Amino acid sequence: MRKHRWHAAAVTALLLTGCGGPESDATTGEATPLTKDQVGRALPDGEAMTGWEQSFESTAIEMNELYRSQACPIKGNAGCGGARFFGASTFKRGEPFASLTFQIVAYDSEQAAQDAYRVLWDGYYGTRAGQKAEPLDLGPIGDERDARLGTSGIDGEPGAVTQMRVGTTLLWTMEAATRKGDIDADSVQDLATMLAQRSQQAQNSDEPSATLND
Repeated sequence: MRKHRWHAAAVTALLLTGCGGPESDATTGEATPLTKDQVGRALPDGEAMTGWEQSFESTAIEMNELYRSQACPIKGNAGCGGARFFGASTFKRGEPFASLTFQIVAYDSEQAAQDAYRVLWDGYYGTRAGQKAEPLDLGPIGDERDARLGTSGIDGEPGAVTQMRVGTTLLWTMEAATRKGDIDADSVQDLATMLAQRSQQAQNSDEPSATLND
């Protein structure tokens, strides 16, 4: 939990001053670079998140040196080449308690997003759920996907992180809770699927409308 809290807090503070397998029809389609406005709309809002309370309004920011260090916190900000926009939104759930961050990096091309995918998962995000986390199969979401679910805190608190590529975007969900069992594989998959669907809808030039209840 503690390891995840700092990440959500860092994202919020910046914004307020930022694997293979079969394809799914709902989360693959057009691969179009998104505008800043489209990134903001692709991020889930309170209406999309039944059972969750939005901590801060979804926000999209033009990528710059500050946000590259946030989105790609590895040597040389590797993985941010071609990145145009950074967006994030945070939520909390009361019972059972959990905190959740959605994050999007929008690239100028599908190739740039593809080149960044493994760099960022292997270099940073793949470790965010803790050393005892195990790989989680998300099913056919997007063009590439990885996930880990396990123990993230020093007292055994559960945590989960997913990373997906949908066309020209890289997407993350980062979740933490306080008690074992408060995060499960199905809920992690549901959150990741919704985010991937909303990104694809935006790339199709549609209004993102996927919700957690879909």
